[in-house]
Amino acid sequence: MSYASDCNIATADALTSLLHNQHALGAAIEEITHWISGTGADDVADNAVAALETLDRNAQALTDAIMRLRNS
Repeated sequence: MSYASDCNIATADALTSLLHNQHALGAAIEEITHWISGTGADDVADNAVAALETLDRNAQALTDAIMRLRNS
């Protein structure tokens, strides 16, 4: 296996770990958002939903990068 291939695998593995962390954070924020929404703090809940949307967008970018690395 070439050095570049080894580097791509290591980078993809690191990005995969970051993606898993991002999914865990998203799940936690979602749980907190449901709780906040139930207390009537709609502005705070809306901000949390915006954060979740950002996590979703970035998760897709990470997924795409991981796939490109693993396929190269």
